[in-house]
Amino acid sequence: MAGYQAEFKPEGDAIVVTFPDVGYGATQGATEAEAMEMAEDFLVMAIGDLIKQGKDMPEATTRRGRKYRWIKLPALASVKVELHRALKDSGVRKAELARRLKISRGNVDRLFDLRHNTRLELLEAAFAVLGRRLLIGVEKAA
Repeated sequence: MAGYQAEFKPEGDAIVVTFPDVGYGATQGATEAEAMEMAEDFLVMAIGDLIKQGKDMPEATTRRGRKYRWIKLPALASVKVELHRALKDSGVRKAELARRLKISRGNVDRLFDLRHNTRLELLEAAFAVLGRRLLIGVEKAA
């Protein structure tokens, strides 16, 4: 799953969270648990905004120190990030993707909306149109 490191910095009565690789915005929480929850939500929003703007996804950098924690995108959001990357790499426009999938442009936009529940069959078809295959794996939890 896709993820980025967040910096958790205590400031006064709050813990401020930023994502150095994403490059903008911040969130905060009163407790460590609340800050973690807010960070997960913020990451989905920030990456979703980058996708809407048609920007490349930033590379995740590993940083050292206790103030950094990995925040993972939800599984479906990670798949959509990879679809966005595949679309950009292919040079195919969204209108052409819609035509090839025989769906409306609005439905194509929802393929890239990280908060929209998209059927895996449609995501598989989109990857196939772009010459890719969607693979799903399961690992034993640590």
